[in-house]
Amino acid sequence: MLNALEVVTTVIVGLMVGVEFSVAFVVGPILNALPEDSRQLGHAHGGRMLGAVMPFWYIGSLALVVVWAVAARHHHGTGLVVTAGGLLMLSVVMSVLLLVPINNLNKTWTPENRPADWKRQLHRWERFHYVRVAVIVAAFALLVAALV
Repeated sequence: MLNALEVVTTVIVGLMVGVEFSVAFVVGPILNALPEDSRQLGHAHGGRMLGAVMPFWYIGSLALVVVWAVAARHHHGTGLVVTAGGLLMLSVVMSVLLLVPINNLNKTWTPENRPADWKRQLHRWERFHYVRVAVIVAAFALLVAALV
């Protein structure tokens, strides 16, 4: 049963990392290459779509890692799992404090009502997102290492 938990947790976290990596290095650059109105509308739509799903994915991933750490507390690699859990917790805190406030504004913007500094705000979100991606990639790597 523990092996199944380890694999399921690692796959779910890995998929989350893949989505966030894609947002940072594929979707973001595609949107940023579009004309201003399309760019802004694309970012707003992405913010609404992913903003509805990602909180459950982040919290669910963290919960699975906590269950894994408790279930495997006497097994080899538990320190790696606990550290990964700490990094996922950091990513949740970063999201709530830094990224979600910007996203909550962005997802309501249209070309008619966006603020004058909308590009600066999106650039700020992107910088925070790059850091969050690095944090969750590190967490994922630790989970993979704990499987060995």
